[in-house]
Amino acid sequence: MRVLVTGGAGFLGRAVVGLFERRGYEVIAPRSKDYDLRRQGAVGRLLNDAGPEVVVHLAAAVGGLAANISSPGRFLYENAVMGLELMEQSRSYGVRKFVGVGTACMYPDDAPIPLREDTVWDGYPAPATAPYGIAKRLLMAQGQAYRDQVGFDAIFLIPTNLYGPGDNFDLVTAHVVPALVRRFSQAAWQGEPRVELLGSGTDTREFLFVDDAAEAIVAAAQQYDGRDPVNIGTGVETPIAELADMIATAYGFEGEVVWNESLAGGTTRRCLDVSRAAELFGFRATTPLDEGLAETIAWYEGA
Repeated sequence: MRVLVTGGAGFLGRAVVGLFERRGYEVIAPRSKDYDLRRQGAVGRLLNDAGPEVVVHLAAAVGGLAANISSPGRFLYENAVMGLELMEQSRSYGVRKFVGVGTACMYPDDAPIPLREDTVWDGYPAPATAPYGIAKRLLMAQGQAYRDQVGFDAIFLIPTNLYGPGDNFDLVTAHVVPALVRRFSQAAWQGEPRVELLGSGTDTREFLFVDDAAEAIVAAAQQYDGRDPVNIGTGVETPIAELADMIATAYGFEGEVVWNESLAGGTTRRCLDVSRAAELFGFRATTPLDEGLAETIAWYEGA
């Protein structure tokens, strides 16, 4: 079976492409320089060139909290237009299955923890990341509408925060794990007595190792056929301060950690109810956070 993975050269995409290939699939992973998915003509050209039976849509404009705050219009437009055009043309082309991948930022800011899939429409997302989350809600709604109207096999997955080897470690655009790894690595190498981190440290997140996320996506593509979204995560809630302590300990950093609350706006708690994935296609994350962090740090220091 031929599988098209958009964003296949990215952090999650590389893991997904590699796993599909190891399972015997023929995989096409186009580069954005060759096919700009924000352009209608490029999407059609890609589908004609690739001839996929399955499309896994991972390409996205993404970034950490600071990037979401500084570029909300870009995050909404680019993610929305890529998803809308790719799914529409996939349907028209005759793709057998479309796997949409969203974000936990879709959930309402005040949704009860753990986040359950049936609450995704119950309120507005956290303002700082709402444009990105709303673009992904639109992709989910599009898939459900196409399924209801013409029987198009579109499924939708909602992963939690990802991390692992090959992540983006840029301090401006990185998510929390790679940003903390880089910051404590820098402090350890330079012998800094003090590390300043953004936020209060009391917010919580759920962290999923990238290889586990790839396992979930491939399993869903193979086994799941339903209109309801499915959370992908560990079900384990971790305070940011605890995460920082784990990374500091890994680097042997014994200095002072100072929390700067000047940049805030993300949701205060995030943890997914992951029971649906286990029930529908048998997915359970297998990488504990300490082991995943050790692999991530080893990769970063050896990169």
